[in-house]
Amino acid sequence: MTKLVLASGSASRRSILAKAAVPFDIDPADIDEGAVKAGFGGTPAELALELAAQKALAVSPRHPAKLVLGADQVLEFDGRAYDKSRDHTEARARLLMLRGQTHALVGGLVLALHGKIVWQHQSRCVMRVRAFSDAFLDRYMEEAGSILTAGVGGYAYEGLGAQLFEAVEGDFFAVLGLPLLPLLAALRTHGVLPA
Repeated sequence: MTKLVLASGSASRRSILAKAAVPFDIDPADIDEGAVKAGFGGTPAELALELAAQKALAVSPRHPAKLVLGADQVLEFDGRAYDKSRDHTEARARLLMLRGQTHALVGGLVLALHGKIVWQHQSRCVMRVRAFSDAFLDRYMEEAGSILTAGVGGYAYEGLGAQLFEAVEGDFFAVLGLPLLPLLAALRTHGVLPA
């Protein structure tokens, strides 16, 4: 069977693959995301796919004959793409901006083999943040800890962060940064998993 390499250091993506019993190795890509974002003129969804592609293509030459998975996720609000917050102050401002509003998590997945893209997938999840109180936000900020800077939204939807939302449209795994079912189908097609 073909071997899969995850070109990401994301704990969430590692956990999803491991729980789904997908065999994989980890080799995080080292690309200059800031440079990619600075020179990019497309939509947030296209940016997520471009970042995923660059990660997969950067790692692919190090693993001949192995399938390399690149993944990225961008928060889109009011037509603009947002990165992870740099610190708790920025995370608080982000959550206040999103309070009572709807934003999207747009994601890109890319599989590369022998330095060429062989599959790609885009996801979009619509996230409606509830109009939470300042007291709730204070408690959330205190309890969330590293969650605040680990993801683009400042929340871990699979845990404490679920309390921020009143509605979510989209695939649960895509919210977490790895749309699992389309990926599993692609991995079966490419011989990583049995059909």
